Amino acid sequence: MTVTETIKAAVGLGHGHEDPKGPATREEMTAARLPLAYRDSCAHLLIPLNKCRQKEWYLPWKCDHERHSYEGCQYAEFKKRVKKMDELRAAEAANLKANTA
Repeated sequence: MTVTETIKAAVGLGHGHEDPKGPATREEMTAARLPLAYRDSCAHLLIPLNKCRQKEWYLPWKCDHERHSYEGCQYAEFKKRVKKMDELRAAEAANLKANTA
């Protein structure tokens, strides 16, 4: 990642994640031996985090940047799911209200 891309990602001008090539492919996730539960849209950040953890013997004060990036991605995905669920609930409430009237 170039300096410009790093700065854009730090201030939120990037495209959502640090890896410029996009989400991890199935082959990359299989090669990294990611469990199925972790093969989501943030897997492209989990793969380098796990490599760093193994390299640093899972020391909790190491790999802070990678962990923060991965957790930020997970939180953003959670917020998207909550927003979508709120929209579905609002649409269902509108349908119920229209059917009872």
